[in-house]
Amino acid sequence: MVFLTLSAFACGCGGRGGVTKTTTVPAPSRPVAQDATQEQLLDRYNLLAHNLRSLNATVELKPSAGSAYTGVISEYHEVKAFILASRPYNIRMIGQVPIVGKTVFDMASDGRDFEVSIPPRNKFLVGPVSLNHPSVKPIENLRPQHLVDALLWPEVRKEEVTLFEEFNDESSRHYILTVLRGGYQSEILRKIWFNRADLHLIRLQSYGPKGALVSDVRYSNWQPLDTPVAGTLTEYPRSILIDRPHDEYRLDLTVTKITLNDTLTPDHFQLQPPDGADIVHLTDAPEDKKP
Repeated sequence: MVFLTLSAFACGCGGRGGVTKTTTVPAPSRPVAQDATQEQLLDRYNLLAHNLRSLNATVELKPSAGSAYTGVISEYHEVKAFILASRPYNIRMIGQVPIVGKTVFDMASDGRDFEVSIPPRNKFLVGPVSLNHPSVKPIENLRPQHLVDALLWPEVRKEEVTLFEEFNDESSRHYILTVLRGGYQSEILRKIWFNRADLHLIRLQSYGPKGALVSDVRYSNWQPLDTPVAGTLTEYPRSILIDRPHDEYRLDLTVTKITLNDTLTPDHFQLQPPDGADIVHLTDAPEDKKP
């Protein structure tokens, strides 16, 4: 035992004279960042928005828990959707169950009115795009128009005042353009976020009166287009997360196929109620006063 104890001390295993191993932890690297001016970012954004006139896409939909879309989508676990959109306000989205091709919903809007057909519920919803009063039934809060600005980005007009700032955190660095709504008292209309690593659009926030956050859309996984548009649109995001806090839903879109600037005619956006469907006219009247 004495011999073993002396051997341990001799090897430095039990005393202050032992060898100490030091590990150097590298400091976190600073995120790569490109420099751009306010004018360059405005030109970059407006060039993309101006040249994006229509969209034909196939997407996979994933609603968040508690979402207005949950009642229609979650019971099928997976929904493939076909989206057609064209400026200024037309949009159509058809959701189907993969493989069997069963239609879960069919939505259309012309920027003034919207229509939503829900075959599993045998319902056909009709109402104005400006509808603010949420239904007590979450399924009736579906709005095709919510997708328009998320997919076809609105341009920043020359008369709109725009502020410019940097925003940095531990993992990334950003530029933000804040577009103001004019009038007696200026308010935030929109915030446009760019990733300084590649200057891609990564976030688009839209605000209503009194600073209410109406829509918060995040973009990622930008990939090249099979057919670039006018030499300016060479990429499009494949992951789009739409958050509508006041409409109480979030929707995750994964773009699996996309074509830009196809010629779309008005009949692509026409929607008729199926035979025997219960037609529901939605209004801003309180629930207890609706006809």
